[in-house]
Amino acid sequence: MERLLSGSTNYSDIKSVAFSPDGAHIVSGSWDNTVCIWDAVTGAQLQMMYGHTDPLQIMHGHTDSVASVAFSPDGAHIVSSSWDETVCIWDAMTEAQLQMMYGHTGHVASVAFSPDGAHIVSGSEDKTVCIWDAVTGTQLQKMHGHTDSVASVAFSPDGAHIVSGSEDGTVRIWDAVTRTDSNDLFQQCMSWGGVE
Repeated sequence: MERLLSGSTNYSDIKSVAFSPDGAHIVSGSWDNTVCIWDAVTGAQLQMMYGHTDPLQIMHGHTDSVASVAFSPDGAHIVSSSWDETVCIWDAMTEAQLQMMYGHTGHVASVAFSPDGAHIVSGSEDKTVCIWDAVTGTQLQKMHGHTDSVASVAFSPDGAHIVSGSEDGTVRIWDAVTRTDSNDLFQQCMSWGGVE
């Protein structure tokens, strides 16, 4: 089955997508600095948040390509990251920008909410992983350990750990409570025949 999500404007390359927790909506982030919310059943575009001014709706948000998007566990908020070195929290219903977080010194490639929605983790080209308060936008910790860009981050289902993947070829596991590096796993090359 294939369904095309379409709107009223021309879209740039889509970089990141995520379902809302209830499966009713999809959020997308793209290279044209936009974050869009879609109806998952009809494919209709519901909302668009712009990084630059636009005749349809004006939102002050990212000023460069959106790299990653995620819904909060309750579906009320969206977090996005951008090449503009920021992390942004949006109200999913009103499109209002709630927080713009600064702290990375390179493109922010990946973001994720904790399972309880209280924290956000971000990974950046600056080789760091940051933990943020999801309500205040305060940076709680900047963690160092990777030797190249951090490409992907995620919380464990219980929220106790954070995992980060980097272009340095490692996967690191961080303790989300003590905010320290608890382990790193060297990348294993996979092939159709199994682990090489």
